[in-house]
Amino acid sequence: MSSTTPTPEGAVGATAHVVGVRFRPTSRIHYYDPAGFDLKPGQWVIVETAKGVECGRVVIAPRQVEAAELGGEPLKPVKRVATEDDLRQMLDFKTREKAALRRCAERVESHGLPMKLVEAEYTFDGARLTFYFAAEERVDFRALVRDLAAQFHTRIELRQIGARDHAKLLGGVGRCGKTLCCSSWLTEFNVVSIKMAKEQGLPLNANKISGLCGRLLCCLAYENDDYIAAKAEMPDYNEIVSTPSGPGRVVGINVPRESVEVMLQSGAVITVPVREIEGYQRQPDPPARPGSGGCGKPNCRHGQHGARPTTPDRSELN
Repeated sequence: MSSTTPTPEGAVGATAHVVGVRFRPTSRIHYYDPAGFDLKPGQWVIVETAKGVECGRVVIAPRQVEAAELGGEPLKPVKRVATEDDLRQMLDFKTREKAALRRCAERVESHGLPMKLVEAEYTFDGARLTFYFAAEERVDFRALVRDLAAQFHTRIELRQIGARDHAKLLGGVGRCGKTLCCSSWLTEFNVVSIKMAKEQGLPLNANKISGLCGRLLCCLAYENDDYIAAKAEMPDYNEIVSTPSGPGRVVGINVPRESVEVMLQSGAVITVPVREIEGYQRQPDPPARPGSGGCGKPNCRHGQHGARPTTPDRSELN
């Protein structure tokens, strides 16, 4: 069954009928052709993946999307809705994963390989067993794979993962006191740079702006665009401004408080709200559009207030 409407190839407005399937609670969503099945969120389906046949959970009901969003690759069809036997079989193999991980750890030690095992994962039918591991450098594990294949009598795959993926699989609590974003809701890792920390005036101390994975905090990216937009409406460092106490030079900027520190001609440093500086009266925010579910601010991209995770309290990082 074709997943795309009968529109000429490459035509503007071509759409495809897709269903979103996820294989892990916080993994990325994969799109498949519903193949005529009446699917609803929460149902389990059998699909073909790069690892082989897998059982995934429907998280997005069948709907039409722009064909351009699919990257031009043909959609694989849903094979069937998972039966109780399929789910029972999947659960059976899931219960074997911890024991498999222990046995693999013993073989890793006997081979003397510099790798840290993180997780074992069976496909739903046990046709493939994947071991995820972390290591500082590339590891030659060919002998280990042959050893494990002889023990488990199934196809073995060893996959080296980075520090962020390691933290995502293990989980934990961040410095904000909440479950790690990567293990609770974040599906993909976005680029995070030290420039974002500078933009937000955070201390360039690796211990204070790094997560459990040892990499820069993912949450540095959440408010970065808002900081850039807010600073565009504020005076720059060293700019001469007029304040109620007289002219002075900007020596500090506080975006959350919408204020700046100004050094007066007398040498005194005062804190002045931006709204009190001549030429920097902030324009009122436009009202929210009816039914938009947002706050109406130009930079609001997250729907209702509270839906967006925030960075840790600045006092914790200073």
